Amino acid sequence: MKMKFAYVGLLALALVSCGKKSSGLPEASSDYAVVTVQNSSADLNTAYPATIKGMQDTEIRPKVSGFITRVAVKEGDIVKAGQVLFTIDSEQYRAAVMQAKAQIAQIQSNIATQELNVKNRQMLNEKGITSSFDLESAKNSLSALRAQLAQAKAALISAQDNLNWCTVTSPSSGVVGEIPYRVGSLVSASSAQALTTVSNTAQAYVYFSITEKEALELSRNSGSLNEAIAKMPAVTLKLADGTIYNYPGKVSALSGVIDPTTGALTMRADFPNPQRLLHSGGTGNILMPAKTSNTLTIPQAATFEIQDKKFVYIVNGDNSVTAREIMVMTQNDGTNYIVTNGLKGGERIVVEGVSTLKAGTKIKPITLEQAAKNREKAAQNLKEGKM
Repeated sequence: MKMKFAYVGLLALALVSCGKKSSGLPEASSDYAVVTVQNSSADLNTAYPATIKGMQDTEIRPKVSGFITRVAVKEGDIVKAGQVLFTIDSEQYRAAVMQAKAQIAQIQSNIATQELNVKNRQMLNEKGITSSFDLESAKNSLSALRAQLAQAKAALISAQDNLNWCTVTSPSSGVVGEIPYRVGSLVSASSAQALTTVSNTAQAYVYFSITEKEALELSRNSGSLNEAIAKMPAVTLKLADGTIYNYPGKVSALSGVIDPTTGALTMRADFPNPQRLLHSGGTGNILMPAKTSNTLTIPQAATFEIQDKKFVYIVNGDNSVTAREIMVMTQNDGTNYIVTNGLKGGERIVVEGVSTLKAGTKIKPITLEQAAKNREKAAQNLKEGKM
């Protein structure tokens, strides 16, 4: 019986040992990719989301009410200044012009009659037959008729303008946008939608935003924002499909008001558009170059933030790590930072896995190549079910 209990105990101990061995998790690796930072030159492109507009986007709206009788253009047509776009039913406005002309003719006839009356009263007054009051009354009537004539002429001008506005022309050269109205549509100056939009895209205006902090930095470095804009190098436009636009652009303007909702200022870059490739309403990214020399460039993945301050882990001589605050340039390419303070050439920093570290931890430094091989091996083991 004792032998039986001993056998059962050994079997249970073996099962527990095997269970612990099979269910135990691998210990966390202390391998961390480390690089030694070195002074070098860097060419960075900072990307800013941008909106494309024509140099002149003009909404075409009717000045008179009426039914559209003709649509003379199609969406996408290139038009010249003064070209006819739409015509609006003009019958009532032609009638108004004829009425105004008839009113003028009638008043002019009345004036001629009253002028004769004034001359007659003048002659009778000189002979003492009529009083001065009668003469002055006749002159006042003549003045009133002349005032009516001026008013009628103004009405004719207004009626002629309304008639002219029945033919809607383009105020500038450009490309015709969407046309929401067709023949037979009733339109007016108060219509919710414009008849269309004509965009002059011979030159494209590309708008993007910079932060208030970036604007202050530009101003301090150049003396003023105007000087900073004048010194800015040519910029590049990355289109929505990821391709780079053939022509460089020039930053030409900066808004003087900070948007209270975003805390940003709007900048404008001008691009030539001879092939009409850029369209109003399009999007892209402005790439602003920044060339530096004798600087330290580190991967953004090597940094972590605490209360908007950036830190890296310095690897000490005994391979323990220490957190240190660094300062970086505002401009960056989305992958690297240019360090302006807090690091010096020859120091070692952790460049991968910094979120799993804490100050004082001892690590095993490895190269980026070794880290890549470790990841490949781990992925293979996971695929084969070994992890």
